[in-house]
Amino acid sequence: MGLNTSADAPLPVGEVSRLIGGWIDRLGAIWVEGQITQLSRRPGAGVVFLTLRDPSHDISVSVTCYRQVFDAVADVISEGARVVVHAKPEWYAPRGQLSLRAAEIKPVGVGELLARLEQLKKSLAAEGLFAPDRKKPLPFLPQLIGLVCGRASAAERDVLENARHRWPAVRFEVRNVPVQGVHAVPQVVQAVKELDALDEVDVIVVARGGGSVEDLLPFSDEQLVRTVASCRTPVVSAIGHEPDTPLLDYVADLRASTPTDAAKRVVPDVGEEYERVAFLRDRARRGVEAFLDREERGLAHALARPCMEHPHRMVEDREEQITAYVDRARRTLGHLLDRAESELTHTHARVVALSPAATLQRGYAVLQKKQGGAVVRAADEVASGEELRARVADGEFTVRVDI
Repeated sequence: MGLNTSADAPLPVGEVSRLIGGWIDRLGAIWVEGQITQLSRRPGAGVVFLTLRDPSHDISVSVTCYRQVFDAVADVISEGARVVVHAKPEWYAPRGQLSLRAAEIKPVGVGELLARLEQLKKSLAAEGLFAPDRKKPLPFLPQLIGLVCGRASAAERDVLENARHRWPAVRFEVRNVPVQGVHAVPQVVQAVKELDALDEVDVIVVARGGGSVEDLLPFSDEQLVRTVASCRTPVVSAIGHEPDTPLLDYVADLRASTPTDAAKRVVPDVGEEYERVAFLRDRARRGVEAFLDREERGLAHALARPCMEHPHRMVEDREEQITAYVDRARRTLGHLLDRAESELTHTHARVVALSPAATLQRGYAVLQKKQGGAVVRAADEVASGEELRARVADGEFTVRVDI
């Protein structure tokens, strides 16, 4: 709408700003592409401020959005990233400043791919496929190693040569498959399943050299991740270089930074093991020698004791003690026997003095009835003419009662 203004009737700045804001408010939301040059996320603030720049024309515009809009892509974008923003133009009248209010932010190109991978990563992690307690330990010395890699690739050569250099007797079961493109995922999955089904395979290595994000995309495929998670055989991921982290790295039982590192992590070095065995053998020998030296010193110390240098002295001392004890016991026993003999003699004399035989020796006689041998103690116990047996000191004879 045209305005009638002149040098004599100009419009105030505030009115001009208000009119520009009204015109901009009538504009709809638009998609804008640019590069993030400034990013401000204040802790606790509900709004995020950033600046989009057009490198070809060196033009920048301010963008604001609510924190939840930015948090949806915060893991995959940062300063310097190219993004596409769905926003509505806004005019800040007090400062006369144009900005965009973003309702949606999308990474451009690789950023968009990384955003999808990040979302898949969060989903699989929530299922527990990346949990540490699911990781299986690798065998110390695998007898047969399954290898999934590209045909005649540098990754295959690195794994085979380094593993055989470390342990010449190691054996491989190799599956050559495409490692990029539309046919990579199904063939890698099939190769992993075939190796996992072989009982003699102790560990599986999935190896590939470095490449772009698009080249390594098959190793972040959900089907491959779930296949590796269900394997009973330990799986080693050796994809790309150190900075490359496909989703296979998170689900594998061991992540190797490169194919060469995978060979070092899976197969022990025969030279190092020989040195370790030699070290342990020397350590054991030193321990045994130290033990023997200690015991020898202890034995020498024991032999130096007087009782060991002159063992007969102890026997002689004990012999003297035993002789003294025997003499003492003999004397004690003799005293006891003498005392017992004296007591027995006295007792015998008393018994003899009190016995009936001693009475008979003094001239007395004992009258007994012939029937039953009862002793006659009173005169009325016998009848006239009854025969009795009279016992005297030297014998006995028969008498007749005469009353």
